[in-house]
Order: sequence, then structure tokens, then C-alpha cells
Amino acid sequence: MLEDIVNNVPSARHAVLLSADGLPRGATAGMTAEGVNTISAAMAGMQSLSRATAPFAGQGQDRQWKQTVIEFSHGWIFLVAAGQGAYLAAAAAPDVDMQQITFRMQQLVGRLGRELTSPPRTVAEEQPRRWRSPSPEDSGQQRSSIPGLDEVVSQVPGARHAVLLAADGLPRGATRGMDPDLADTIAAAMTGMQSLSRATAPFAGADPDRQWLQTVVEFSHGWIFLIAAGHGACLAAAAAHDTDIEDITTRMHRLVPELGQYLSAPARETADQT
Repeated sequence: MLEDIVNNVPSARHAVLLSADGLPRGATAGMTAEGVNTISAAMAGMQSLSRATAPFAGQGQDRQWKQTVIEFSHGWIFLVAAGQGAYLAAAAAPDVDMQQITFRMQQLVGRLGRELTSPPRTVAEEQPRRWRSPSPEDSGQQRSSIPGLDEVVSQVPGARHAVLLAADGLPRGATRGMDPDLADTIAAAMTGMQSLSRATAPFAGADPDRQWLQTVVEFSHGWIFLIAAGHGACLAAAAAHDTDIEDITTRMHRLVPELGQYLSAPARETADQT
């Protein structure tokens, strides 16, 4: 059944079925056992971190994680739930029809059946953390506002907030009015997501010049965008589900060259290499 994706979606490369514990349940032909084990562990961590970032995307009763998409210069990785406690990851070349591969993955999820899933050890959505709204007392604790980020958030309908993270994982600035507790706490999850994204690059394809570009997490109530900002830094932004994602990501990418002034000296430039 996993071969269905590779055989019927042009430019699709691999597919792996894994448990929430990171154990491989199956994979397409041509992958080594080590490769399957590595990507299974990485994708398990990615789905866990993706779910943990739900509060950053916004408040709401229904904050269900839908998918995580990782973009590289040489390909794509898609991750979706495949039943209770199971996940399906697929890799494709840069020119893949994204709508077609995600549709095939959803079809496959329906075919896999309960016999291929396992109960999860934890369910992140059951106890979502509630973030407090900024109060007047926070005025002296707010992160330094970055004008460019404030401008993008104010101009894109549905955009919520953004935070710049240095290579050390610490926030260097955020949009005006963002809760400092949220910025500090979400930084750890975002740094982990960036690290895992880079580690999964070989799954997307063999390319010595591969570079991680961005990771996008879709929830029922919103989006999170994690964008490479150079020297190991990254830019995290959140938006409502009806936001024009092409508009906000394009604006954020254009802003990246201006963010260097908010980062420390580029002592970790090699972090951009996988």
C-alpha cells in the first residue's frame, strides 16, 4: 500500500509508516533499514513538537494538528496522522504536485486500517496549555519589537504574531504585544523542530548542496511557519487558518535579509549546512 504513493505520484520518492513511539511499521522499497529507523524516530519527534506548538497558532476549542510539511532546496517531506498512534511520512522532489501527493496520502490513510495502528502513549491535544493574555504589568517585559515583523503582521489579514530565534534558541525579538512567556516557551519547541527538519534532509533526496528552507505546520485553527533566517537562526510566525499562506510566507522570506542586525555575530554559520 505504501508503494501506491511512489508508483502513482510523479516525483514521489519514499514513504514510511511509523508509530508514535518512532518505531517503523513499513516503508517503500529502496530504503535502508538504518534510513527507515532514522526517519521514523525523527518524524515521531516532529509530530510531537508540532502538536506542542498549537497554542502559538492561536486560541480555540478545536486545535487539531493536521499535517507538517518540510521544504528543502532539493525536495519536500510530508507528515500526516494515519490513525490512532500512527503516522505517515512521504518524501518527494521539488517539482511534485503537492495537492496530488497529499490527496494520495489521505487516501492511503483510509486504506491502512486499524490493524496497522497502535494506541499512543500520550495525546498532546487532551491537555493543551492555556496561555495568558498580555497584561499591563508585562509592558516592561516585552521582547524588543522588530518593525519589519510588526509591518507584515499588520498588513496580512489573519497574521497573528512572529518571533525571531537565534542559533542558540533564544528569542531576539518579536511582534509588538506578544506574550513574553509564549515567546520564551515556544522557542524550545521551534528550535527542536528546526533541528529535526535539518536532520530529515536525506529522506527528501540525495543532494550535497541540500538546504532546509522552511517547515509549515497546519492546524484546524491556524498555521505556523518556521523559516530559515541564516546563521542557524529561524523566524517563526503564526496565522489564522484562512490566511493567505503564500502572501505571509513570501513577505517573511523577503524580510529575512533585514533580520541579521538582531542576531549575534555569525559564529555558527555552518549550522545552515546539513
